[in-house]
Amino acid sequence: MSHNTGNNDPIVRIGGASGFWGDSSMGAPQLVASGQIDYLVFDYLAELTMSILAGARLKKPELGYATDFVSVAMKAVLQDVVRQGIRVVSNAGGVNPEGCAAALAALAAEQGIALKIAVVSGDDVSPLLPELRQRQPPVRELQSGLPLPERVLTANAYLGAAPIQAALDAGAQVVITGRCVDSAVTLGVLMHAFGWQPGDHDLLAAGSLAGHIIECGCQATGGLHTDWDTVPDWPNIGYPIVECRADGSFVVTKPAGTGGKVTPAVVGEQMLYEIGDPGAYLLPDVVADFTQVRIEQAGEHRVRVHGARGRAPTASYKVCATYVEGFKSAAQLTIVGFDAVAKARRTGEAILARTGTLFAEHGFGPYSGVQLEVLGAESCYGPHAQAAQTREAVLRLAVTHARKEALELFAREVAPAGTSWAPGTTGAGGGRSSVSPSIRQFAFLLDKSKVQARVTLNGQRIELPPDAAFAPEERPASPTPSTAASTQACEPAGDDAIEVPLIRLAWARSGDKGDTSNIGVIARHPSVLPLLHEQLTEARVAAWLAHLVKGKVTRYEVPGIRAFNFVCEQALGGGGMASLRNDPLGKGMGQILLAMPVRAGAALLALAAAGTANA
Repeated sequence: MSHNTGNNDPIVRIGGASGFWGDSSMGAPQLVASGQIDYLVFDYLAELTMSILAGARLKKPELGYATDFVSVAMKAVLQDVVRQGIRVVSNAGGVNPEGCAAALAALAAEQGIALKIAVVSGDDVSPLLPELRQRQPPVRELQSGLPLPERVLTANAYLGAAPIQAALDAGAQVVITGRCVDSAVTLGVLMHAFGWQPGDHDLLAAGSLAGHIIECGCQATGGLHTDWDTVPDWPNIGYPIVECRADGSFVVTKPAGTGGKVTPAVVGEQMLYEIGDPGAYLLPDVVADFTQVRIEQAGEHRVRVHGARGRAPTASYKVCATYVEGFKSAAQLTIVGFDAVAKARRTGEAILARTGTLFAEHGFGPYSGVQLEVLGAESCYGPHAQAAQTREAVLRLAVTHARKEALELFAREVAPAGTSWAPGTTGAGGGRSSVSPSIRQFAFLLDKSKVQARVTLNGQRIELPPDAAFAPEERPASPTPSTAASTQACEPAGDDAIEVPLIRLAWARSGDKGDTSNIGVIARHPSVLPLLHEQLTEARVAAWLAHLVKGKVTRYEVPGIRAFNFVCEQALGGGGMASLRNDPLGKGMGQILLAMPVRAGAALLALAAAGTANA
């Protein structure tokens, strides 16, 4: 299905209704009611989500999928979707896509609707684990190099878009997948609609970029934008739509009359979100190169994106496994009054000291991990904090231990602080903290020949075309640190240069991949880029973030949108599920970097301000 522009140049319109399991229920109804979409796609899955779904299926075999997809989203829009001929693709299947399909079929039957539902499975590689344990060389975690854990909860390969394409080709109205790469729900639609083939690497890169832009919902329409105060009508923010052409170019927009805003700066921030080397973004279907992408305003709340390039994919799938390593707990106390920060810190240290003594008495051994933060005192800014004298602060203690009973003891010893120590301690708010298994991620590579995707349509097997082998194309290497912008003349700061925070000159957004944080930085005006190239070096960024980042910092150039992508290793305290930090996903890293001082003269500051006004 496509929308014809009248000049025989069909456009396929795809709405992104969900960025994660827990996103607003307004996304799907808003997009369907707009009349502006041909396809509706949902992204629900994160690594932690997979382990939660695995636990749910252990308790009830019919569960293990993102239930909101059926009970909330599709219940609200199913009749309108069928009436309008909108087709749906969702990775809500989690660890039980067949169960998700059965629940949706039951909902359709209740509403008197005959629905063609396809299921994509085969991503679960848990049955291969015994074989992989014997493999030489042994399986190693991609970032830490650790060996495969003994007890694995889930192990799922990130599948690509070809099975989704096959399901749509077979006539599916709804396609439900297990684990696939987030952008595949969009790329599969475009491969079906335009007949793109596995060897069309530039087109596959472009389609993957379209999916990447909308996979996080409203982040493409003003959500998390650096200039948040310029984004109107948050309560009614529009969910993203991409209007895609067969040549791979597309326009990002949103439903008419909704809140938010769509500008090159907003879309650029999302393009850089959660990628590593922008010249070699590894996906199952293609290795994408975004370095020469152009992003241009094409009307009010309309941004045209083009210029993605691609080359042949690797021979491996990324697999994300989860496993349990001990237990964790986190507790909070609010403390008010004079010296609130100092009181909060001393309270946390006292709790840890007291419980440490009690652990020794019970023979529990010490904590395996401890994180003490004072929220409201800019703890995440480390030596750059400026709020040490606040009169209201929240103590946050997060801990791990091999034994559950040790952390149950910890949880009991938090509330006594309300009567024992600092004046102004108001209590724990939500009550005694809970103790839960500490779930961790283990990512590794697996040869694609070991994984067999399967597609069924209303229970009938659909044959997939055999994987074709394509020789990698000869392409110039992607820009490495200092290769792309180093040829530019460096703009001097000027005799009238003053020190200003980076936010005056740039936009930024940060994201995570395991224990790695990436921070995309975009110059507010082209003339600012040489100054950023000179002052925003790997060494300076590493020094500014040294209290958080313990590994290497690499700067990549993205000249197409006058940007840099900083990839910071060992940056998140273990990352995601393993991290004890209040910001385990590094969402605030970009904000912290934007506070870094740079020197600029009045002329450049005026240009940056002008660039901001036109963004």
